[in-house]
Amino acid sequence: MTDSKYFTTTKKGEIFELKAELNSDKKEKKKEAVKKVIASMTVGKDVSALFPDVVNCMQTDNLELKKLVYLYLMNYAKSQPDMAIMAVNTFVKDCEDPNPLIRALAVRTMGCIRVDKITEYLCEPLRKCLKDEDPYVRKTAAVCVAKLHDINAQLVEDQGFLDTLKDLISDSNPMVVANAVAALSEIAESHPNSNLLDLNPQTINKLLTALNECTEWGQIFILDCLANYTPRDDRESQSICERVTPRLSHANSAVVLSAVKVLMKFMEMLPKDLDYYGTLLKKLAPPLVTLLSAEPELQYVALRNINLIVQKRPEILKHEMKVFFVKYNDPIYVKLEKLDIMIRLASQANIAQVLAELKEYATEVDVDFVRKAVRAIGRCAIKVEQSAERCVSTLLDLIQTKVNYVKSRTFLLNFKRCSCIQIKRGFVPVLIFFTLLFQVQLQLLTAIVKLFLKKPTETQELVQQVLSLATQDSDNPDLRDRGYIYWRLLSTDPVAAKEVVLAEKPLISEETDLIEPTLLEELICHIGTLASVYHKPPSAFVEGSRGVQHKRIPARAGSGESAESPDVGQSGPSEAPPAVIPSQGDLLGDLLNLDLAPPAATVPSVQPSMQMGAMDLLGGGLDSLMGAGLGAAPVAMPAALGGAPAVGGGLGDLFDLGGGVGMPTGSYVAPKTVWLAAMKAKGLEISGTFARRGGIIQMDLSLTNKAMSVMTDFAIQFNRNSFGLSPAGALQVLTPLSPNQTIDVSLPLSMSGPIMKMEPLNNLQVAVKNNIDVFYFSCQYPLSLLFVEDGKMERQVFLATWKDIPNDNEAQFQIKDIHLNSDAASNKLQGSNIFTIAKRTVEGQDMLYQSVKLTNGIWVLAEMRIQTGNPNYTLLIKCRAPEVSQFVFQCYELVLKN
Repeated sequence: MTDSKYFTTTKKGEIFELKAELNSDKKEKKKEAVKKVIASMTVGKDVSALFPDVVNCMQTDNLELKKLVYLYLMNYAKSQPDMAIMAVNTFVKDCEDPNPLIRALAVRTMGCIRVDKITEYLCEPLRKCLKDEDPYVRKTAAVCVAKLHDINAQLVEDQGFLDTLKDLISDSNPMVVANAVAALSEIAESHPNSNLLDLNPQTINKLLTALNECTEWGQIFILDCLANYTPRDDRESQSICERVTPRLSHANSAVVLSAVKVLMKFMEMLPKDLDYYGTLLKKLAPPLVTLLSAEPELQYVALRNINLIVQKRPEILKHEMKVFFVKYNDPIYVKLEKLDIMIRLASQANIAQVLAELKEYATEVDVDFVRKAVRAIGRCAIKVEQSAERCVSTLLDLIQTKVNYVKSRTFLLNFKRCSCIQIKRGFVPVLIFFTLLFQVQLQLLTAIVKLFLKKPTETQELVQQVLSLATQDSDNPDLRDRGYIYWRLLSTDPVAAKEVVLAEKPLISEETDLIEPTLLEELICHIGTLASVYHKPPSAFVEGSRGVQHKRIPARAGSGESAESPDVGQSGPSEAPPAVIPSQGDLLGDLLNLDLAPPAATVPSVQPSMQMGAMDLLGGGLDSLMGAGLGAAPVAMPAALGGAPAVGGGLGDLFDLGGGVGMPTGSYVAPKTVWLAAMKAKGLEISGTFARRGGIIQMDLSLTNKAMSVMTDFAIQFNRNSFGLSPAGALQVLTPLSPNQTIDVSLPLSMSGPIMKMEPLNNLQVAVKNNIDVFYFSCQYPLSLLFVEDGKMERQVFLATWKDIPNDNEAQFQIKDIHLNSDAASNKLQGSNIFTIAKRTVEGQDMLYQSVKLTNGIWVLAEMRIQTGNPNYTLLIKCRAPEVSQFVFQCYELVLKN
């Protein structure tokens, strides 16, 4: 008779009847009553009122009855914690029972009863079971430690259970080892920084020994643990791979995928020229192919994992293309995944075979699959450039079919990828405009407008016809609206139309459909888990308080990928002028060794002694900091703050200050220029300029994403340079940079970096890192960036210094085509911290005497001669470091001409 009778309703169905049966003296009747209680509990009825009566049934030697009672206790102990304590003595007694099954059952049940009051009684029985002579009890107790840790982590640590678990890794029984590893891994996930699994070569050897003898689920635990180990060298990596390889032939697909994960990770450390490396590649293919003979659901999981493997190492399955050909009875989700993998495996050697298959798929009845197949032909043309003509021929053949959705999808693909010249030659006549699907009409409309903007005289009639059809004869609002937008753009502002319609688009490349490299590495470390099916890191879909560790594939032996921090032992610029700027060394080596971690977020402080035009009107508020140097209205300067006192014209001094000096207008900021082109940086374009605002040097950057994937994790670092420029904080790109998006960011700079003379002197080498790669470029900053606010010399000091600097250090320059009087020129220069000490007029020629102080303490003195009516100025520069004179002259020219 089956157990269904226990689920049938009794005549009265009263709890009272069950209570009477539970207290019966007959063992069989008591067992029948417990079964009825469990049946009621299973279907959702509340039988918690029977708790004391069921607990009384624990005192029995019948193993079946004891299991049923324990099952009831696990379900209701949380709602009846006070009653559950009644069972503690029985648990403790059962943990010392001669039968190992009962001992294991008792400790397992105590671990599953999540009641704080019981946990303190569990410690002593658990300690005994962890050292039990029977391996079944020990393996059960190992899992119980993880459950107890989840309830009370501090108690487990205080009782020393973690150390006992670590000892169990050396147990003679492989299943005990596997459960100990599983428990430690579970605990380590909730405490990522605890380093519980201290893996070393001796421990790894024990795990590999147990791997051959434990059950399939035990093997998965051990393989997952091995995947977290980083071998010391390629020899150890090869040894582990050799011992894991037999798991590839296991019947359980989870074991196979776990073994593949270990091998994929450790292969990174093997030299590619090693014979074993090639052998391993060949051994990985058959088990992956075998996974595709399972049920469709398992096939899909295998295909999602294979998709990752093919992106990382396509050579593994490069000869297995036929396995991924679609079968007529495959579910659509399997078909689409196979299609994606076929494209990833496409090469010059097999492209003919792939195109023939894709052409067949394009004649299927499933519309979505057909669209994907046609798009796949276009992707093949991008990946295998030599096959582009063959792909176009295949598309043209598909156009000849009489199936509308095939033609429409093919038209759409061609409009997106083909040039306007093909349209001009009659690729699609206007006459069939309304025989096409809506999406194709939109693409055709855009293509014809593009053609008109490139060849206006030849295609004017064509564009008028199509715009008329789109705006007057179309019933589709989207098509009509786009037609009106194009018509108004073309009729009002053709230049704006060209900028909008012919705007630069992201390059279509093979990388467009690939997973971003750092994410791919993380997903490879999660093969065989949900992350590899979702193609998302665990942190993207795992909720809860437990921290998710980000895993990475180890660096290949001898690759030297670890970056060293730049030498910061060099002292920053001091007040005294440096005698010698350090000579140039191995600049490339320095740049490649840059540490791209975000620098300490220290912002250089504003100079306390503020000169004209930099006065803090708001008492140090944020507004003054943001507005400084940006052309704010000039403010009169009190003499107490360093302004020049008014001097009468009758002093007869060499420095006649009667002419007066205008107020500063703010420092000049050059427009942004492209420093790093998208073609050289995998779609990342960087434009920038430099500015000095309120005494703070800033690098203003525009980051543009011209790729098809999102960019994140930006960081920046400078190479050693002539004046010690370095980032004063992290590169604050707070949101992911989406395709076609531009983000403006301002990076504060300090002068505390290491110093090395560059050629030219103002050259700056920069490294920018994101989630895709590290990119290098160089730019040149104007020396005016380094002109400090307290650069105004006293008149007597100026005279003495001018005489003291040797005449050999004097340089003369011509500044041409300047149409400013002396006051306006002085006013402009003072906005860039070039201060006029005095002015005098001799025979119609104004002579301005000026001083500049650099951030490293170097003083530059200048005499500028301005002849009335002559647009050419003469500039004399004197400096103890004559190598800066040329760059100071460039600053003069830049400021005065802009």
